[in-house]
Amino acid sequence: MTEPNSAAITTDWTTVSTADGPMRVYVARPERPADRAVIVLQEAFGVNDHIQDIAGRYAAHGFLALAPDLFHRNGVGILAYEQHAKAMPLIGAIGPDEIVSDIEAVLTHLRAEEGVPASRTAINGFCFGGRAAFTAATAISGFGATVVFYGPGIAAGPHAVVDRAVNIDAPMLLHVGSADPTIPDEQVAAIEGALTAAGVEFESYVYEDAGHAFACDARPHMYVEDSARTAWQRTHAFLDKHLPATA
Repeated sequence: MTEPNSAAITTDWTTVSTADGPMRVYVARPERPADRAVIVLQEAFGVNDHIQDIAGRYAAHGFLALAPDLFHRNGVGILAYEQHAKAMPLIGAIGPDEIVSDIEAVLTHLRAEEGVPASRTAINGFCFGGRAAFTAATAISGFGATVVFYGPGIAAGPHAVVDRAVNIDAPMLLHVGSADPTIPDEQVAAIEGALTAAGVEFESYVYEDAGHAFACDARPHMYVEDSARTAWQRTHAFLDKHLPATA
């Protein structure tokens, strides 16, 4: 996928106060000051190079992008992709209350320090972060949009929140691979059914012959280029519709 020129973006780390202590946040800034933002939520492996790269891509598209370290309570930081077994209990320990607290802290930071209101902020999560993005949408009102890339655990598991869809007031876009074993067809149907019943404005796409993490080009054995390209095209069109650039 061809990305915009990212030479002009700048990146750094900041620290945000949460109810459970300080949380590091990776920040990618576009060349010009932005009045719209995306909160990028990590996979099960922390704010690694791939998540930082996604934040940079958003900055290249004119968004202020922030990626909070949702592992800040346990101090793990970043795990390698082959440490999947170690990652599972770590993300399992992060429930809805912790997710909502952390994202509310980032939204407060954006408003107070960057002048970007929640209504001009989207939340985009991947894998565990997809579940986190959906969770936030069920508990926080007033932000601009939600994008979920292959988020397991939304419709089943100890932190399932699909029954809270009635609380969602932001438009939502969901991407899932047809061959993703972590989000079987019945869970996709349950999510879509709950969103429909709740009257949520949403788009949901299933990508044929794509599995879990199909948009993660950092994992070549899982990456499906055509599906990833289409998913990103749809994502940018969706965000430009609901959070249009003003300059």
